[in-house]
Amino acid sequence: MYFVDWRNKVEDVAPSNEEVDDEGLDELLRALAHPARRALLRLTWDEPVPAMALADALDLAPATVSEHLKVLRKTGLVDLTAAGTFRHYRANRARVRAVATALRRALP
Repeated sequence: MYFVDWRNKVEDVAPSNEEVDDEGLDELLRALAHPARRALLRLTWDEPVPAMALADALDLAPATVSEHLKVLRKTGLVDLTAAGTFRHYRANRARVRAVATALRRALP
């Protein structure tokens, strides 16, 4: 249910006007370096997903998922919505697009 094939999904997002400087790009690339964080982005790409469902889907401890989500939130790659006692996360598609655009500019 939560697994998404997101090849080319970044291209489907409207271009971002957000600028990412070199220092910001470094921080964002560090956030994306861990495979679990990239998996979390894939899982939250199309719809908000509760944190516990993310932990179940990745077969990781909730505390581990929470730490990865904290890094993604700090860099603006996911957004958090509180619904009662549940926390739902969704990929910030515009921010991911801004990273892709900055990376294209940074490489020859």
